[in-house]
Amino acid sequence: MKKVLTLVALAGMVTFVACGPSAEEKAAAEKKKTDSIAAVEKAKADSVANVMAAKEKAKADSTAAVEKAKADSVAKAEEGGKKGGKKK
Repeated sequence: MKKVLTLVALAGMVTFVACGPSAEEKAAAEKKKTDSIAAVEKAKADSVANVMAAKEKAKADSTAAVEKAKADSVAKAEEGGKKGGKKK
């Protein structure tokens, strides 16, 4: 009876070990994990770059709008000075 129990236990252990992932499956899972991490890091970097580009564009647009407003104001002031001004 001891030999039968030993054989059953040994068969159970072999079955348990055989059911685990193979080396190829482990390597594929690890590759998938690293690819996923790389994709997330790339998306994060792209997102940060897009935000920075948008901030720079907004700053440039704002500066351009201020400069245009100044130029328009100066032009209008000069135009008003040429047309008449005060009469004495």
